[in-house]
Amino acid sequence: MAVDTYIGQARTRARSEREAIDEKLRSYETFIRRGQKLQPDRTPSSMAGITTASGATHLSADASDSDGCRAVRTIFAETIRPHSVADVGGTEPLLETIREEFTDAIAVALTPTTAASFTPELKGVVLAEARSRRSEATALRNALDREDEHLDEAAETVADIIDWIVNANESPLTDLGFDALQRRHETLAGHRDRCEEVARDRQEFLQKTTNNGTDAGVRHRSLVPYLYQDFPVDHPVLVTVATLDDTCRECQRTVRDHLVRRA
Repeated sequence: MAVDTYIGQARTRARSEREAIDEKLRSYETFIRRGQKLQPDRTPSSMAGITTASGATHLSADASDSDGCRAVRTIFAETIRPHSVADVGGTEPLLETIREEFTDAIAVALTPTTAASFTPELKGVVLAEARSRRSEATALRNALDREDEHLDEAAETVADIIDWIVNANESPLTDLGFDALQRRHETLAGHRDRCEEVARDRQEFLQKTTNNGTDAGVRHRSLVPYLYQDFPVDHPVLVTVATLDDTCRECQRTVRDHLVRRA
């Protein structure tokens, strides 16, 4: 008996993504640690810099490239860029990757031609943005952990039902008596209930959010299309249990036909 199951593929995908997020988290940690050690420019080459007001970040007038800004670009290139989704191909300009990972204002402030001085304010904004991205990545990591656990639970139920059907099919229905046929029919009904329970649990899971404290959260319903965008199906768990339920229903129908003949 063949039952299409996508849960194994989903588990592999979720774990692969979790490994990638782990690497990205380490890159943020390293960037923050090295960035904290940078000293602001002692003598700003001009009044250029970055400031915040009313929740917005603004860049002031230009200046020559500063040692501090150059050091930030170097650290970013050595830590975050190799693990950036925006720069996965490695051909994106460095400042464009900084723009994608951080903000437009930070990317402009770190541009050699704009050349803001590496002031304490700019250092603080860069580190704050890096911590914010780290918090988001941590929330995603936690959501992937929960997805992996949920996939494990679904896979266990699916494997149990498939194993039972495979073993049951080794005994021809013509060799079974009425009572044995009735028990098989009832067992199949129970398996269909389990499929429905897995589907219901999955739907409830997709409605939830994994939070990282109060800083960031990941909605599971948004995580699924992100994870399985290259899959032949949108919802591996739901499609699998629906297919398995159909298989159990067909098996029930066949058993029921034999029961009618024996009655």
